[in-house]
Amino acid sequence: MPHDGGTAFRVWAPNADSVAVTGSFTDWSEDGIPMRAEDNGHRYADVAGAGPGDEYQFVIHNGDQRLMRIDPRARAVTQSSGNGVVYDREAFDWEGDAFGCPPHDDLVVYEAHIGSFVAADGDAGDLDRLAGKLDHLADLGVSAVELMPVTEFAGDYSWGYNPSNPFAVSSSYGGPDALKDFVKHAHRHGIAVILDVVINHFGPSDLALWQFDGWSENEKGGIYFFNDERSSTPWGDTRPDYGREEVRAYLHDNVLMWLEEFHLDGLRFDATLYVRTVDGLGTGDLPEGWELMRSITAAVRERHPDKILIAEDLQSDPAITSPEDGGAGFHAQWDPGFVHPVRQVLTAVDDHDRSMTELAEALRGNDEPFRRVIYTESHDEVAEGSMRVPDEVDGGDPTGWAAQKRATLGLAMTLTAPGIPMLFQGQEFLERQEFRDTVPLDWDRAEQFRDIVRLTGDLVRLRRDAGGVSRGLRGDGFDVLHLDDDAKTLAWARRAGDDAAVVVVNASAEPRDVTTGMPSAGPWAVRFNSDAATYSALFAGHETLDVEAVDEPLGEQPAVGTVSVGAYTLVVLTPA
Repeated sequence: MPHDGGTAFRVWAPNADSVAVTGSFTDWSEDGIPMRAEDNGHRYADVAGAGPGDEYQFVIHNGDQRLMRIDPRARAVTQSSGNGVVYDREAFDWEGDAFGCPPHDDLVVYEAHIGSFVAADGDAGDLDRLAGKLDHLADLGVSAVELMPVTEFAGDYSWGYNPSNPFAVSSSYGGPDALKDFVKHAHRHGIAVILDVVINHFGPSDLALWQFDGWSENEKGGIYFFNDERSSTPWGDTRPDYGREEVRAYLHDNVLMWLEEFHLDGLRFDATLYVRTVDGLGTGDLPEGWELMRSITAAVRERHPDKILIAEDLQSDPAITSPEDGGAGFHAQWDPGFVHPVRQVLTAVDDHDRSMTELAEALRGNDEPFRRVIYTESHDEVAEGSMRVPDEVDGGDPTGWAAQKRATLGLAMTLTAPGIPMLFQGQEFLERQEFRDTVPLDWDRAEQFRDIVRLTGDLVRLRRDAGGVSRGLRGDGFDVLHLDDDAKTLAWARRAGDDAAVVVVNASAEPRDVTTGMPSAGPWAVRFNSDAATYSALFAGHETLDVEAVDEPLGEQPAVGTVSVGAYTLVVLTPA
Protein backbone atom coordinates (compact mmCIF):
# COMPACT_ATOMS: atom_id res chain seq x y z
CA MET A 1 0.00 0.00 0.00
CA PRO A 2 2.22 2.86 -1.25
CA HIS A 3 1.75 6.32 0.22
CA ASP A 4 3.69 9.56 0.45
CA GLY A 5 7.10 8.74 1.85
CA GLY A 6 6.84 4.97 1.94
CA THR A 7 4.81 1.78 1.55
CA ALA A 8 2.78 -0.19 4.08
CA PHE A 9 2.76 -3.99 3.91
CA ARG A 10 0.30 -6.42 5.45
CA VAL A 11 0.17 -10.22 5.20
CA TRP A 12 -1.81 -13.08 6.76
CA ALA A 13 0.47 -15.73 8.26
CA PRO A 14 -1.22 -17.09 11.40
CA ASN A 15 1.27 -19.88 12.08
CA ALA A 16 4.45 -17.85 11.63
CA ASP A 17 6.77 -17.24 14.57
CA SER A 18 7.92 -14.03 12.88
CA VAL A 19 7.53 -12.24 9.56
CA ALA A 20 9.70 -9.60 7.90
CA VAL A 21 9.61 -7.83 4.57
CA THR A 22 12.73 -7.48 2.46
CA GLY A 23 13.41 -6.23 -1.04
CA SER A 24 15.21 -3.72 -3.17
CA PHE A 25 14.60 -1.10 -0.45
CA THR A 26 16.66 -3.18 2.06
CA ASP A 27 19.27 -4.32 -0.48
CA TRP A 28 17.66 -7.73 0.03
CA SER A 29 18.95 -8.12 3.56
CA GLU A 30 18.30 -11.57 5.01
CA ASP A 31 16.59 -10.25 8.11
CA GLY A 32 14.55 -7.57 6.38
CA ILE A 33 12.27 -5.23 8.28
CA PRO A 34 10.28 -6.92 11.09
CA MET A 35 6.49 -6.87 10.81
CA ARG A 36 4.43 -6.51 13.98
CA ALA A 37 1.62 -8.87 14.87
CA GLU A 38 -2.01 -7.75 14.43
CA ASP A 39 -5.30 -9.52 15.10
CA ASN A 40 -6.20 -12.82 13.42
CA GLY A 41 -2.70 -13.74 12.36
CA HIS A 42 -1.94 -10.65 10.29
CA ARG A 43 1.43 -8.86 10.26
CA TYR A 44 2.09 -5.23 9.37
CA ALA A 45 5.02 -2.92 8.63
CA ASP A 46 5.28 0.59 7.21
CA VAL A 47 8.57 1.03 5.36
CA ALA A 48 9.86 4.54 4.75
CA GLY A 49 11.41 5.03 1.33
CA ALA A 50 9.82 1.99 -0.31
CA GLY A 51 7.73 2.89 -3.34
CA PRO A 52 6.19 1.79 -6.62
CA GLY A 53 8.53 -0.35 -8.69
CA ASP A 54 10.39 -1.76 -5.70
CA GLU A 55 10.61 -5.53 -5.57
CA TYR A 56 9.94 -7.39 -2.33
CA GLN A 57 9.23 -10.68 -0.59
CA PHE A 58 8.12 -11.75 2.86
CA VAL A 59 10.54 -13.65 5.10
CA ILE A 60 8.57 -16.10 7.23
CA HIS A 61 10.01 -18.09 10.14
CA ASN A 62 8.14 -21.11 11.45
CA GLY A 63 10.29 -23.20 13.79
CA ASP A 64 13.36 -24.20 11.82
CA GLN A 65 11.78 -23.14 8.54
CA ARG A 66 12.85 -19.92 6.83
CA LEU A 67 10.49 -19.26 3.92
CA MET A 68 10.67 -16.61 1.19
CA ARG A 69 7.19 -15.88 -0.12
CA ILE A 70 5.66 -13.60 -2.75
CA ASP A 71 2.84 -11.44 -1.37
CA PRO A 72 -0.42 -13.37 -2.04
CA ARG A 73 -2.10 -10.07 -2.93
CA ALA A 74 0.69 -8.63 -5.08
CA ARG A 75 -0.82 -6.73 -8.03
CA ALA A 76 2.39 -7.18 -10.00
CA VAL A 77 5.22 -9.75 -9.96
CA THR A 78 8.45 -10.07 -11.89
CA GLN A 79 7.45 -13.63 -12.79
CA SER A 80 5.62 -16.56 -11.19
CA SER A 81 8.71 -17.66 -9.23
CA GLY A 82 10.17 -14.16 -8.83
CA ASN A 83 9.36 -11.21 -6.61
CA GLY A 84 6.38 -9.06 -5.83
CA VAL A 85 6.47 -5.50 -7.16
CA VAL A 86 5.06 -2.53 -5.23
CA TYR A 87 2.23 -1.16 -7.38
CA ASP A 88 0.27 2.07 -7.00
CA ARG A 89 -3.34 1.11 -7.61
CA GLU A 90 -4.44 4.75 -7.85
CA ALA A 91 -1.88 6.03 -10.37
CA PHE A 92 -3.45 4.86 -13.65
CA ASP A 93 -5.26 7.59 -15.60
CA TRP A 94 -8.63 6.22 -16.71
CA GLU A 95 -9.39 9.50 -18.50
CA GLY A 96 -13.00 9.50 -17.35
CA ASP A 97 -13.80 5.92 -18.38
CA ALA A 98 -17.36 5.18 -17.28
CA PHE A 99 -18.43 2.41 -19.65
CA GLY A 100 -21.22 0.03 -18.62
CA CYS A 101 -21.86 -3.57 -19.60
CA PRO A 102 -24.49 -3.74 -22.38
CA PRO A 103 -27.84 -5.29 -21.47
CA HIS A 104 -27.80 -9.05 -21.76
CA ASP A 105 -30.05 -9.07 -24.82
CA ASP A 106 -27.41 -6.96 -26.60
CA LEU A 107 -24.41 -9.09 -25.70
CA VAL A 108 -22.45 -10.82 -28.44
CA VAL A 109 -19.29 -12.20 -26.85
CA TYR A 110 -15.94 -12.88 -28.56
CA GLU A 111 -13.68 -15.23 -26.60
CA ALA A 112 -9.94 -14.61 -26.96
CA HIS A 113 -6.69 -16.04 -25.62
CA ILE A 114 -4.14 -13.26 -25.29
CA GLY A 115 -1.01 -15.32 -25.91
CA SER A 116 -2.17 -16.75 -29.24
CA PHE A 117 -4.41 -13.97 -30.53
CA VAL A 118 -1.59 -11.88 -31.97
CA ALA A 119 1.88 -13.34 -31.52
CA ALA A 120 4.98 -11.85 -33.12
CA ASP A 121 8.53 -13.01 -33.84
CA GLY A 122 8.01 -16.29 -32.05
CA ASP A 123 6.87 -14.59 -28.84
CA ALA A 124 3.51 -14.98 -27.16
CA GLY A 125 1.04 -12.19 -27.72
CA ASP A 126 0.36 -9.57 -25.08
CA LEU A 127 -2.35 -7.10 -24.17
CA ASP A 128 -0.84 -4.32 -26.24
CA ARG A 129 -0.93 -6.43 -29.41
CA LEU A 130 -4.44 -7.54 -28.56
CA ALA A 131 -5.49 -3.91 -28.29
CA GLY A 132 -4.20 -3.46 -31.83
CA LYS A 133 -7.01 -5.72 -33.03
CA LEU A 134 -9.83 -3.79 -31.37
CA ASP A 135 -10.69 -2.17 -34.70
CA HIS A 136 -11.26 -5.65 -36.12
CA LEU A 137 -13.57 -6.58 -33.24
CA ALA A 138 -15.43 -3.28 -33.51
CA ASP A 139 -15.89 -3.78 -37.26
CA LEU A 140 -17.19 -7.28 -36.51
CA GLY A 141 -19.78 -5.61 -34.27
CA VAL A 142 -19.33 -7.69 -31.12
CA SER A 143 -20.31 -6.01 -27.88
CA ALA A 144 -17.97 -7.87 -25.50
CA VAL A 145 -14.62 -9.62 -25.54
CA GLU A 146 -14.04 -12.42 -23.04
CA LEU A 147 -10.39 -12.86 -22.11
CA MET A 148 -9.12 -16.21 -20.98
CA PRO A 149 -7.33 -15.83 -17.61
CA VAL A 150 -4.68 -13.12 -17.33
CA THR A 151 -3.24 -13.88 -13.88
CA GLU A 152 0.44 -14.79 -13.55
CA PHE A 153 1.15 -18.43 -14.43
CA ALA A 154 4.21 -20.65 -14.59
CA GLY A 155 6.22 -20.30 -17.81
CA ASP A 156 5.61 -18.16 -20.89
CA TYR A 157 2.76 -20.13 -22.48
CA SER A 158 -0.49 -21.22 -20.86
CA TRP A 159 -4.23 -21.26 -21.32
CA GLY A 160 -4.19 -19.33 -18.02
CA TYR A 161 -6.10 -21.84 -15.90
CA ASN A 162 -3.08 -22.47 -13.65
CA PRO A 163 -2.91 -19.23 -11.63
CA SER A 164 0.22 -18.91 -9.53
CA ASN A 165 -0.43 -15.34 -8.33
CA PRO A 166 -4.19 -14.74 -8.31
CA PHE A 167 -4.02 -10.93 -7.85
CA ALA A 168 -1.23 -10.24 -10.38
CA VAL A 169 -1.73 -9.67 -14.11
CA SER A 170 0.74 -11.81 -16.04
CA SER A 171 4.08 -10.08 -16.56
CA SER A 172 4.35 -11.70 -20.00
CA TYR A 173 1.01 -10.13 -20.97
CA GLY A 174 2.21 -6.70 -19.83
CA GLY A 175 1.19 -6.45 -16.18
CA PRO A 176 -1.64 -4.51 -14.52
CA ASP A 177 -1.35 -1.23 -16.42
CA ALA A 178 -1.47 -3.09 -19.73
CA LEU A 179 -4.78 -4.68 -18.73
CA LYS A 180 -6.19 -1.33 -17.62
CA ASP A 181 -5.06 0.26 -20.87
CA PHE A 182 -6.68 -2.53 -22.88
CA VAL A 183 -9.97 -2.15 -20.99
CA LYS A 184 -9.94 1.62 -21.47
CA HIS A 185 -9.40 1.28 -25.22
CA ALA A 186 -11.95 -1.53 -25.56
CA HIS A 187 -14.52 0.73 -23.91
CA ARG A 188 -13.68 3.50 -26.36
CA HIS A 189 -14.51 1.01 -29.13
CA GLY A 190 -17.85 0.27 -27.46
CA ILE A 191 -16.71 -3.18 -26.35
CA ALA A 192 -17.18 -4.57 -22.84
CA VAL A 193 -14.46 -6.75 -21.30
CA ILE A 194 -15.26 -9.97 -19.45
CA LEU A 195 -12.49 -11.90 -17.71
CA ASP A 196 -12.13 -15.59 -16.92
CA VAL A 197 -11.27 -16.21 -13.26
CA VAL A 198 -10.29 -19.45 -11.55
CA ILE A 199 -11.42 -20.16 -7.99
CA ASN A 200 -11.78 -23.96 -8.21
CA HIS A 201 -8.03 -24.47 -7.71
CA PHE A 202 -4.75 -22.57 -7.78
CA GLY A 203 -1.46 -23.48 -9.41
CA PRO A 204 -0.34 -26.17 -8.96
CA SER A 205 3.19 -25.03 -9.88
CA ASP A 206 5.15 -21.91 -8.82
CA LEU A 207 2.56 -21.46 -6.08
CA ALA A 208 3.73 -19.27 -3.20
CA LEU A 209 0.41 -19.89 -1.47
CA TRP A 210 1.35 -23.55 -0.95
CA GLN A 211 2.13 -24.12 2.77
CA PHE A 212 2.48 -20.35 2.86
CA ASP A 213 3.43 -19.88 6.52
CA GLY A 214 4.97 -23.33 7.01
CA TRP A 215 1.89 -25.04 8.44
CA SER A 216 -0.08 -27.86 6.82
CA GLU A 217 -1.86 -31.09 7.66
CA ASN A 218 -1.71 -34.42 5.82
CA GLU A 219 1.07 -33.00 3.63
CA LYS A 220 -1.54 -30.76 2.02
CA GLY A 221 -1.46 -27.07 1.11
CA GLY A 222 -1.74 -25.21 4.38
CA ILE A 223 -3.75 -22.16 5.31
CA TYR A 224 -5.17 -21.29 1.87
CA PHE A 225 -6.36 -24.82 1.05
CA PHE A 226 -8.43 -27.68 2.30
CA ASN A 227 -6.12 -30.07 4.10
CA ASP A 228 -8.25 -33.21 3.72
CA GLU A 229 -9.87 -35.09 0.84
CA ARG A 230 -11.69 -31.91 -0.23
CA SER A 231 -8.38 -30.52 -1.53
CA SER A 232 -8.29 -32.88 -4.53
CA THR A 233 -8.98 -31.56 -8.02
CA PRO A 234 -7.90 -32.77 -11.49
CA TRP A 235 -5.26 -30.02 -11.39
CA GLY A 236 -3.67 -30.89 -8.04
CA ASP A 237 -4.50 -30.83 -4.32
CA THR A 238 -5.06 -27.09 -4.48
CA ARG A 239 -8.74 -26.41 -3.92
CA PRO A 240 -9.07 -23.31 -1.68
CA ASP A 241 -10.64 -23.75 1.76
CA TYR A 242 -13.98 -22.05 1.02
CA GLY A 243 -15.05 -22.45 4.63
CA ARG A 244 -12.20 -20.41 6.12
CA GLU A 245 -13.04 -16.76 6.70
CA GLU A 246 -9.70 -15.35 5.54
CA VAL A 247 -9.71 -17.46 2.36
CA ARG A 248 -13.25 -16.39 1.57
CA ALA A 249 -12.19 -12.76 2.04
CA TYR A 250 -9.22 -13.40 -0.26
CA LEU A 251 -11.50 -14.70 -3.02
CA HIS A 252 -14.13 -11.98 -2.47
CA ASP A 253 -11.50 -9.25 -2.64
CA ASN A 254 -10.03 -10.78 -5.78
CA VAL A 255 -13.39 -10.69 -7.56
CA LEU A 256 -14.06 -7.10 -6.53
CA MET A 257 -10.54 -6.07 -7.54
CA TRP A 258 -11.15 -7.07 -11.17
CA LEU A 259 -14.45 -5.21 -11.31
CA GLU A 260 -13.43 -2.08 -9.40
CA GLU A 261 -9.71 -1.53 -9.97
CA PHE A 262 -9.67 -2.80 -13.56
CA HIS A 263 -13.13 -1.55 -14.66
CA LEU A 264 -14.01 -4.98 -16.02
CA ASP A 265 -17.61 -5.46 -17.09
CA GLY A 266 -18.05 -9.05 -16.02
CA LEU A 267 -16.40 -12.28 -14.97
CA ARG A 268 -16.67 -15.85 -16.19
CA PHE A 269 -15.96 -18.41 -13.46
CA ASP A 270 -14.13 -21.52 -14.61
CA ALA A 271 -15.38 -25.04 -13.79
CA THR A 272 -17.78 -24.15 -10.99
CA LEU A 273 -18.69 -27.84 -10.73
CA TYR A 274 -15.38 -28.20 -8.89
CA VAL A 275 -16.38 -25.41 -6.52
CA ARG A 276 -19.72 -26.91 -5.55
CA THR A 277 -18.85 -30.63 -5.52
CA VAL A 278 -15.94 -32.60 -4.12
CA ASP A 279 -15.39 -34.89 -7.10
CA GLY A 280 -16.57 -32.72 -9.98
CA LEU A 281 -19.04 -35.40 -11.04
CA GLY A 282 -22.08 -33.69 -9.60
CA THR A 283 -21.84 -35.72 -6.39
CA GLY A 284 -20.11 -35.10 -3.09
CA ASP A 285 -21.86 -31.78 -2.50
CA LEU A 286 -19.56 -29.08 -1.09
CA PRO A 287 -21.75 -26.70 0.95
CA GLU A 288 -18.87 -24.26 1.53
CA GLY A 289 -18.46 -23.89 -2.23
CA TRP A 290 -22.15 -23.18 -2.77
CA GLU A 291 -22.08 -20.58 -0.01
CA LEU A 292 -18.97 -18.95 -1.44
CA MET A 293 -20.56 -18.59 -4.87
CA ARG A 294 -23.77 -17.23 -3.37
CA SER A 295 -21.91 -14.67 -1.28
CA ILE A 296 -19.79 -13.51 -4.22
CA THR A 297 -22.70 -13.13 -6.62
CA ALA A 298 -24.86 -11.43 -3.99
CA ALA A 299 -22.09 -8.90 -3.25
CA VAL A 300 -21.55 -8.14 -6.94
CA ARG A 301 -25.27 -7.89 -7.70
CA GLU A 302 -25.63 -5.38 -4.85
CA ARG A 303 -22.50 -3.30 -5.48
CA HIS A 304 -22.29 -3.56 -9.27
CA PRO A 305 -25.70 -4.45 -10.71
CA ASP A 306 -24.50 -3.60 -14.23
CA LYS A 307 -21.81 -6.34 -14.24
CA ILE A 308 -22.41 -9.82 -15.66
CA LEU A 309 -21.38 -13.03 -13.87
CA ILE A 310 -21.12 -16.19 -15.99
CA ALA A 311 -20.49 -19.74 -14.79
CA GLU A 312 -18.92 -22.62 -16.67
CA ASP A 313 -20.72 -25.47 -14.93
CA LEU A 314 -21.78 -27.56 -17.95
CA GLN A 315 -24.44 -29.51 -16.07
CA SER A 316 -27.46 -27.38 -17.12
CA ASP A 317 -28.43 -27.05 -13.47
CA PRO A 318 -30.92 -24.17 -13.16
CA ALA A 319 -29.74 -23.57 -9.57
CA ILE A 320 -26.51 -22.09 -10.97
CA THR A 321 -28.36 -19.09 -12.39
CA SER A 322 -31.02 -18.76 -9.70
CA PRO A 323 -30.46 -15.92 -7.23
CA GLU A 324 -33.12 -17.39 -4.95
CA ASP A 325 -33.87 -20.63 -3.06
CA GLY A 326 -30.26 -21.48 -2.46
CA GLY A 327 -29.12 -20.93 -6.05
CA ALA A 328 -25.60 -19.77 -6.91
CA GLY A 329 -26.85 -16.47 -8.36
CA PHE A 330 -24.87 -16.24 -11.61
CA HIS A 331 -26.54 -14.33 -14.43
CA ALA A 332 -25.77 -16.94 -17.10
CA GLN A 333 -23.94 -20.21 -17.69
CA TRP A 334 -22.33 -21.92 -20.68
CA ASP A 335 -24.89 -24.27 -22.23
CA PRO A 336 -23.75 -27.76 -23.29
CA GLY A 337 -27.35 -28.43 -24.30
CA PHE A 338 -26.79 -26.11 -27.27
CA VAL A 339 -23.30 -26.82 -28.53
CA HIS A 340 -23.39 -30.62 -28.72
CA PRO A 341 -26.74 -31.09 -30.56
CA VAL A 342 -25.99 -28.21 -32.92
CA ARG A 343 -22.52 -29.52 -33.76
CA GLN A 344 -24.07 -32.95 -34.37
CA VAL A 345 -26.38 -31.41 -36.95
CA LEU A 346 -23.48 -29.57 -38.57
CA THR A 347 -21.02 -32.46 -38.68
CA ALA A 348 -23.22 -35.48 -39.49
CA VAL A 349 -22.00 -37.01 -42.75
CA ASP A 350 -25.45 -37.86 -44.10
CA ASP A 351 -28.44 -35.53 -44.12
CA HIS A 352 -30.52 -38.44 -42.85
CA ASP A 353 -28.65 -38.26 -39.53
CA ARG A 354 -29.57 -34.63 -38.82
CA SER A 355 -32.44 -34.45 -36.34
CA MET A 356 -34.52 -31.31 -36.66
CA THR A 357 -36.41 -32.27 -33.50
CA GLU A 358 -33.21 -32.37 -31.45
CA LEU A 359 -32.04 -29.17 -33.12
CA ALA A 360 -35.29 -27.38 -32.21
CA GLU A 361 -34.92 -28.41 -28.56
CA ALA A 362 -31.31 -27.21 -28.49
CA LEU A 363 -32.30 -23.87 -29.98
CA ARG A 364 -35.26 -23.45 -27.64
CA GLY A 365 -33.26 -23.80 -24.42
CA ASN A 366 -35.31 -22.79 -21.41
CA ASP A 367 -37.73 -20.08 -20.36
CA GLU A 368 -34.85 -17.78 -19.33
CA PRO A 369 -32.86 -17.51 -22.58
CA PHE A 370 -30.40 -14.89 -21.38
CA ARG A 371 -29.32 -17.18 -18.56
CA ARG A 372 -27.37 -19.26 -21.08
CA VAL A 373 -24.31 -18.63 -23.25
CA ILE A 374 -24.51 -20.45 -26.59
CA TYR A 375 -21.71 -21.29 -29.01
CA THR A 376 -20.43 -23.84 -31.52
CA GLU A 377 -16.75 -23.14 -30.77
CA SER A 378 -14.96 -22.35 -27.51
CA HIS A 379 -11.45 -22.96 -26.21
CA ASP A 380 -12.60 -26.31 -24.79
CA GLU A 381 -14.52 -27.42 -27.89
CA VAL A 382 -11.62 -26.93 -30.33
CA ALA A 383 -8.59 -28.17 -28.37
CA GLU A 384 -6.84 -31.31 -27.19
CA GLY A 385 -7.98 -33.42 -30.11
CA SER A 386 -11.27 -31.64 -30.74
CA MET A 387 -11.49 -29.78 -34.02
CA ARG A 388 -12.84 -26.55 -35.39
CA VAL A 389 -16.18 -26.93 -37.11
CA PRO A 390 -14.82 -26.68 -40.71
CA ASP A 391 -12.32 -29.47 -40.00
CA GLU A 392 -14.92 -31.64 -38.35
CA VAL A 393 -17.28 -31.17 -41.28
CA ASP A 394 -14.63 -32.05 -43.88
CA GLY A 395 -11.10 -32.62 -42.64
CA GLY A 396 -9.95 -33.35 -46.19
CA ASP A 397 -11.20 -30.00 -47.50
CA PRO A 398 -11.87 -27.65 -44.55
CA THR A 399 -12.15 -24.61 -46.84
CA GLY A 400 -14.44 -26.31 -49.37
CA TRP A 401 -18.13 -25.85 -50.02
CA ALA A 402 -19.46 -28.23 -47.38
CA ALA A 403 -17.16 -26.92 -44.65
CA GLN A 404 -17.92 -23.27 -45.42
CA LYS A 405 -21.64 -23.84 -45.72
CA ARG A 406 -22.12 -25.78 -42.51
CA ALA A 407 -19.67 -23.73 -40.44
CA THR A 408 -21.53 -20.55 -41.38
CA LEU A 409 -24.84 -22.30 -40.76
CA GLY A 410 -23.71 -23.03 -37.20
CA LEU A 411 -22.54 -19.47 -36.74
CA ALA A 412 -25.89 -18.19 -38.01
CA MET A 413 -27.90 -20.46 -35.70
CA THR A 414 -25.83 -19.28 -32.74
CA LEU A 415 -26.58 -15.66 -33.56
CA THR A 416 -30.31 -16.17 -34.14
CA ALA A 417 -31.20 -18.56 -31.30
CA PRO A 418 -32.31 -17.31 -27.87
CA GLY A 419 -29.37 -16.86 -25.53
CA ILE A 420 -26.15 -14.87 -25.23
CA PRO A 421 -24.14 -15.83 -28.33
CA MET A 422 -20.38 -16.36 -28.17
CA LEU A 423 -17.76 -16.74 -30.90
CA PHE A 424 -14.25 -18.11 -30.44
CA GLN A 425 -11.24 -16.30 -31.84
CA GLY A 426 -10.78 -16.82 -35.57
CA GLN A 427 -14.20 -18.38 -36.05
CA GLU A 428 -15.14 -15.42 -38.24
CA PHE A 429 -12.44 -16.34 -40.78
CA LEU A 430 -12.81 -20.13 -40.57
CA GLU A 431 -9.66 -20.70 -38.53
CA ARG A 432 -8.88 -24.38 -38.83
CA GLN A 433 -6.06 -24.77 -36.30
CA GLU A 434 -6.81 -26.74 -33.17
CA PHE A 435 -6.49 -24.25 -30.31
CA ARG A 436 -3.06 -24.35 -28.66
CA ASP A 437 -1.52 -21.61 -26.55
CA THR A 438 1.71 -21.83 -28.58
CA VAL A 439 0.11 -21.49 -32.03
CA PRO A 440 -0.97 -17.99 -33.10
CA LEU A 441 -4.08 -17.24 -35.08
CA ASP A 442 -3.51 -17.20 -38.82
CA TRP A 443 -4.50 -13.61 -39.52
CA ASP A 444 -3.85 -14.03 -43.26
CA ARG A 445 -7.14 -15.91 -43.29
CA ALA A 446 -8.97 -12.73 -42.27
CA GLU A 447 -8.14 -11.39 -45.73
CA GLN A 448 -8.47 -14.73 -47.52
CA PHE A 449 -11.98 -15.18 -46.09
CA ARG A 450 -12.89 -11.52 -45.79
CA ASP A 451 -16.36 -12.23 -47.19
CA ILE A 452 -17.03 -14.75 -44.40
CA VAL A 453 -15.84 -12.07 -41.95
CA ARG A 454 -18.41 -9.76 -43.53
CA LEU A 455 -21.09 -12.46 -43.22
CA THR A 456 -20.28 -12.70 -39.51
CA GLY A 457 -20.44 -8.94 -39.08
CA ASP A 458 -23.77 -8.74 -40.91
CA LEU A 459 -25.17 -11.41 -38.60
CA VAL A 460 -23.85 -9.76 -35.46
CA ARG A 461 -25.34 -6.40 -36.41
CA LEU A 462 -28.66 -8.06 -37.25
CA ARG A 463 -28.62 -9.89 -33.91
CA ARG A 464 -28.03 -6.60 -32.09
CA ASP A 465 -30.66 -4.76 -34.18
CA ALA A 466 -28.10 -2.23 -35.34
CA GLY A 467 -30.30 -1.30 -38.30
CA GLY A 468 -33.52 -0.99 -36.31
CA VAL A 469 -35.30 -3.73 -38.30
CA SER A 470 -34.58 -6.88 -36.27
CA ARG A 471 -35.51 -6.16 -32.66
CA GLY A 472 -37.24 -9.54 -32.49
CA LEU A 473 -33.81 -11.24 -32.45
CA ARG A 474 -33.11 -9.54 -29.12
CA GLY A 475 -36.28 -10.85 -27.53
CA ASP A 476 -36.84 -13.78 -25.21
CA GLY A 477 -39.78 -15.21 -27.18
CA PHE A 478 -39.22 -18.37 -29.23
CA ASP A 479 -41.78 -20.36 -31.21
CA VAL A 480 -41.20 -23.23 -33.62
CA LEU A 481 -43.14 -22.34 -36.77
CA HIS A 482 -42.24 -25.31 -38.94
CA LEU A 483 -40.39 -28.62 -38.51
CA ASP A 484 -39.94 -31.24 -41.24
CA ASP A 485 -37.51 -33.99 -40.29
CA ASP A 486 -37.76 -35.57 -43.74
CA ALA A 487 -36.88 -32.40 -45.64
CA LYS A 488 -34.49 -31.30 -42.85
CA THR A 489 -36.08 -27.87 -42.58
CA LEU A 490 -36.92 -25.83 -39.51
CA ALA A 491 -38.35 -22.36 -38.92
CA TRP A 492 -38.76 -20.38 -35.74
CA ALA A 493 -39.86 -16.96 -34.58
CA ARG A 494 -37.98 -14.74 -32.17
CA ARG A 495 -40.09 -12.15 -30.40
CA ALA A 496 -39.47 -8.99 -28.40
CA GLY A 497 -42.84 -7.62 -27.42
CA ASP A 498 -44.76 -6.96 -30.62
CA ASP A 499 -41.64 -7.23 -32.79
CA ALA A 500 -40.89 -10.55 -34.47
CA ALA A 501 -38.20 -12.06 -36.65
CA VAL A 502 -38.55 -15.33 -38.56
CA VAL A 503 -35.58 -17.64 -39.08
CA VAL A 504 -35.72 -20.46 -41.64
CA VAL A 505 -33.08 -23.20 -41.85
CA ASN A 506 -32.46 -25.78 -44.54
CA ALA A 507 -30.09 -28.42 -43.15
CA SER A 508 -30.01 -30.50 -46.33
CA ALA A 509 -27.77 -30.54 -49.39
CA GLU A 510 -30.60 -29.48 -51.72
CA PRO A 511 -32.54 -26.19 -51.92
CA ARG A 512 -35.99 -26.35 -50.34
CA ASP A 513 -39.22 -24.39 -50.58
CA VAL A 514 -40.39 -24.10 -46.98
CA THR A 515 -44.05 -23.35 -46.30
CA THR A 516 -44.28 -22.13 -42.73
CA GLY A 517 -46.59 -20.40 -40.34
CA MET A 518 -45.87 -16.70 -39.97
CA PRO A 519 -46.50 -14.38 -36.98
CA SER A 520 -48.52 -11.96 -39.11
CA ALA A 521 -49.81 -11.46 -42.62
CA GLY A 522 -48.24 -8.95 -44.96
CA PRO A 523 -44.84 -8.33 -46.48
CA TRP A 524 -41.71 -9.87 -44.87
CA ALA A 525 -38.29 -8.78 -46.10
CA VAL A 526 -35.21 -11.00 -46.33
CA ARG A 527 -32.64 -9.38 -44.04
CA PHE A 528 -30.01 -12.11 -44.23
CA ASN A 529 -29.31 -15.08 -46.50
CA SER A 530 -26.24 -17.14 -45.64
CA ASP A 531 -26.13 -18.53 -49.20
CA ALA A 532 -25.62 -15.11 -50.76
CA ALA A 533 -22.87 -15.29 -53.39
CA THR A 534 -21.35 -12.10 -51.96
CA TYR A 535 -20.26 -14.12 -48.90
CA SER A 536 -18.23 -16.75 -50.78
CA ALA A 537 -17.33 -17.60 -54.35
CA LEU A 538 -18.40 -21.17 -53.50
CA PHE A 539 -21.94 -20.24 -52.46
CA ALA A 540 -24.76 -20.74 -54.93
CA GLY A 541 -26.47 -17.44 -54.31
CA HIS A 542 -29.82 -19.23 -54.23
CA GLU A 543 -32.54 -16.68 -54.89
CA THR A 544 -34.53 -16.14 -51.71
CA LEU A 545 -37.19 -13.52 -52.28
CA ASP A 546 -39.19 -11.41 -49.88
CA VAL A 547 -42.39 -13.09 -48.73
CA GLU A 548 -45.99 -11.92 -48.76
CA ALA A 549 -47.52 -13.81 -45.83
CA VAL A 550 -51.16 -14.73 -46.45
CA ASP A 551 -53.86 -14.28 -43.83
CA GLU A 552 -54.51 -18.03 -43.49
CA PRO A 553 -53.88 -19.76 -40.15
CA LEU A 554 -51.30 -22.54 -40.10
CA GLY A 555 -50.82 -24.39 -36.87
CA GLU A 556 -50.83 -21.82 -34.09
CA GLN A 557 -49.80 -18.98 -36.41
CA PRO A 558 -52.28 -16.55 -37.99
CA ALA A 559 -50.59 -16.45 -41.40
CA VAL A 560 -48.60 -18.58 -43.83
CA GLY A 561 -45.79 -17.96 -46.30
CA THR A 562 -43.33 -19.89 -48.44
CA VAL A 563 -39.60 -19.23 -48.30
CA SER A 564 -37.16 -20.68 -50.82
CA VAL A 565 -33.94 -21.58 -49.01
CA GLY A 566 -30.61 -22.77 -50.42
CA ALA A 567 -28.66 -25.82 -49.28
CA TYR A 568 -27.28 -25.68 -45.71
CA THR A 569 -28.60 -22.14 -45.44
CA LEU A 570 -30.20 -19.89 -42.85
CA VAL A 571 -32.48 -17.00 -43.81
CA VAL A 572 -33.78 -14.20 -41.56
CA LEU A 573 -36.94 -12.25 -42.38
CA THR A 574 -38.58 -9.37 -40.55
CA PRO A 575 -41.65 -7.28 -41.42
CA ALA A 576 -41.00 -4.99 -44.37
